[in-house]
Amino acid sequence: MTNELNSVLPAPTKARFAATFRVVSRFSFWVQLALGSTSGIALAFAIFSRNLSEVTDNAGIGFSIFLAVIGILLVCFRIYWASSYRRLAKRLQSPERELHPSKEDVIQVLRIGLVVSLVGMLLAFVASESSVIAVLAKALAEPQGVAVYQRENVIRSLDILVVLANVNLIGAHFIGSLTSLGLLEWVEQ
Repeated sequence: MTNELNSVLPAPTKARFAATFRVVSRFSFWVQLALGSTSGIALAFAIFSRNLSEVTDNAGIGFSIFLAVIGILLVCFRIYWASSYRRLAKRLQSPERELHPSKEDVIQVLRIGLVVSLVGMLLAFVASESSVIAVLAKALAEPQGVAVYQRENVIRSLDILVVLANVNLIGAHFIGSLTSLGLLEWVEQ
């Protein structure tokens, strides 16, 4: 199948690769920025709206908030890394040959971006699973149609915000890994 793709996709020239690299990095930057900031805002609402004096026995939500914070930090790094892709593309488009990075340097930069995105996607997936399980446990703890008498079993909108933040983090890291993987595959031809 790879041979079929190679016959369809022409080998990249340095100029074509640089132009594509610049467009893809810009797309990746803005999509990751939008999804990452949405996650950050949702997570900030969830963290700062919690009643800190109230003791909760829900370790699943706390664990997923912790992983989401790490995931947001990784998205921040990935956004910075996508902006470095643009700088690298500008260097590739420079008329001065000595400014051009080597193919190995480009591959190394793309691999670092790919690894960071895959680790972030894994953490966001574990965090979203943890938060969904915690919300499901709350929902199943109370019989349907009965008034809720135990406050710890109430599903709060803040719990849903944690789920939203983690799902957006999965999307941001997916876009980052997809762009890095696509460019890496193309440059290694």
